[in-house]
Amino acid sequence: MALDARALGEVFAERTVIHHGLCRHESHVLDMALRAGEEVTVACTQEAALFETIASTHAKALPVRFFNIREFGGWSAERSGATPKIAALIKAAQLDAPEPVPSVSYRSDGALLIIGPAKTALTWADKLADGLDVQVLLTSADAELPFTRNYPVFSGRVSSLSGYLGAFEVTWQQANPIDLELCVRCNACIRACPESAIDFSYQVDLDKCQSHRACVAACGDIKAIDFARGDLERSERFDLILDFSDQPLLTMHQFPQGYFAPGRDAAKLAFAIAELGQMVGEFEKPKFFAYKEKICAHSRSEITGCTKCIDVCSTRAIASDGDHVKVEPHLCMGCGACATVCPSGAMTYSYPRMSDMGKRVKALLATYREAGGQDAMLLFHNPTSGRDLIACAARHGKGLPARVIPVEIHHVAAVGIDLLLGIIAMGASQVASISSPDESSEYRTALRSQMEIAETILQGMGLGGVHFRLLASDDPAAFERQLWALRPAAAVPAASFAFSNDKRTTLEFAFEHLLRHGSRRVAEIALPTGSPYGTLTVDHEACTLCMSCVSACPESALMDSPDYPRLKFVERNCVQCGLCEKTCPEDAITLTTRLLLTPEWKQERVLNEAEPFNCVSCGKPFATRQMVDNMTAKLAGHSMFAGSAALHRLRMCGDCRVIDMMKAKQEVSIFEVTK
Repeated sequence: MALDARALGEVFAERTVIHHGLCRHESHVLDMALRAGEEVTVACTQEAALFETIASTHAKALPVRFFNIREFGGWSAERSGATPKIAALIKAAQLDAPEPVPSVSYRSDGALLIIGPAKTALTWADKLADGLDVQVLLTSADAELPFTRNYPVFSGRVSSLSGYLGAFEVTWQQANPIDLELCVRCNACIRACPESAIDFSYQVDLDKCQSHRACVAACGDIKAIDFARGDLERSERFDLILDFSDQPLLTMHQFPQGYFAPGRDAAKLAFAIAELGQMVGEFEKPKFFAYKEKICAHSRSEITGCTKCIDVCSTRAIASDGDHVKVEPHLCMGCGACATVCPSGAMTYSYPRMSDMGKRVKALLATYREAGGQDAMLLFHNPTSGRDLIACAARHGKGLPARVIPVEIHHVAAVGIDLLLGIIAMGASQVASISSPDESSEYRTALRSQMEIAETILQGMGLGGVHFRLLASDDPAAFERQLWALRPAAAVPAASFAFSNDKRTTLEFAFEHLLRHGSRRVAEIALPTGSPYGTLTVDHEACTLCMSCVSACPESALMDSPDYPRLKFVERNCVQCGLCEKTCPEDAITLTTRLLLTPEWKQERVLNEAEPFNCVSCGKPFATRQMVDNMTAKLAGHSMFAGSAALHRLRMCGDCRVIDMMKAKQEVSIFEVTK
């Protein structure tokens, strides 16, 4: 890797010295910096343990920070042009850490339930019982019980399992007549059974049993055997679960912490055993999300609108909760996909916040340009499989093109259209994300959808080329081919706005900047289905201006007028949740996805209005003429209204109607008619 010390020095406005043996014969340089109390960031992770050991010898030394510019920045077929990228990576590494986010606490006392066939479950129970509080639930009797009772053993079928580390709720049905916890293992039932339907598993083989019930008599007062027991249901709480079922009892893509289902995979089993021993005590993790229920478009009045966050969550941490959703923070693993797909910004990602992510992106791209870089591409990857893929390509292949700047984030599912378009507005040419094939398919679907929406907007503004690409591969060679095949796309001058934690605010800034510098001055762009922007049309003949849609709209996109029968709409606020369309009793509303780019986007416009109907008694307007005419026409043939004052009363306002009813003492009431 060839670095230009002079170019780096100009970027950082200080003398730059490039070291080639800092971890060996030049280690005194690090030692001197630490001794002087300087902040030290090491651009290599290979010898992190050595550097931390050196730092530990200085009582007042600040913590050493590490990042990797070797595999991530310099090993490439274009390494001679990597200086701008290296400068950008160094700048990003020097940024202050984001503000801390709230945390979620767990407590585990080591209460472990092992579920599975007797042979496997009992073998591992014996191995783990010394370090954990083990209990066993046998799902089949394929082995004898041990000679000594070192831990509780149950049998049955799991009917429900939920929870997380420190708080698993397990319910099972004990289908077998013998209760293993009551059984004293005296063997009297084994000797008494004429069909040999009971062995040292201490379970009745119901296929062999001929219902002699000699075993019941032999058990006597112990009462461990009861054929009338039926499906006795038990529930208990556990801290940890080791599930040896052929198919995991939990079916979500990503299991909660504390639950392990290795199946027959030896590597997964070894990992589970190692992890179980470390999961006793108190733990914390970030609360990855923030939720504003006020603008959530999930539901209104038991009518469901948007379910995108529920559908995409791979841990089932999100569930419906009346008009809103609820998130179990202990189940949330921080993928950020819920914030990515949320159309309103009610669900936002907090690890890091979008404002922090924006500062990082701006620093990367500004430094890259200042050092002479062009056509920057940001490559998002996770800290596990994505990082390994990049390193493998660097060591064994062509590595990353000089213009590709890797950006490590907790999970690539958190990359939504606000970040995608914001990055392009900051002057980048392209954005790519590495998605491992073993990740949830819902994540890839959501990411592709976000990229399709963002690309449609850029193409509509005249910015050609492929700006976004999802690289879904775990093969270094295939990954390399996809990456190097991407040609730079059209870019714009860098914007100066700051990324906002409010999703739609960031997008508005991005739209305005991109439209200003795009080659087309378009009034609107048609968007793919599922986009969070659009308009709606109202069938004037069907709409009665009942305003049900106004009360259903969570974003104040639909409004009424206090002094006139009028339905108004602000397109900027519409998230296309569909609540208005589903709520409308006349089916008069139709949604259309689009991005309007004229000033009318932010202005109120009238969707429908009608002639007001004035009270026939006092003259006050109280409804629309269409509504009153429809109502009187439908009720005119009813026995209670035909030829009576009641029909005339329908044309009165509420106050006058009550007054008129009080005056009509001789009028027949509905209660008299029904007697």
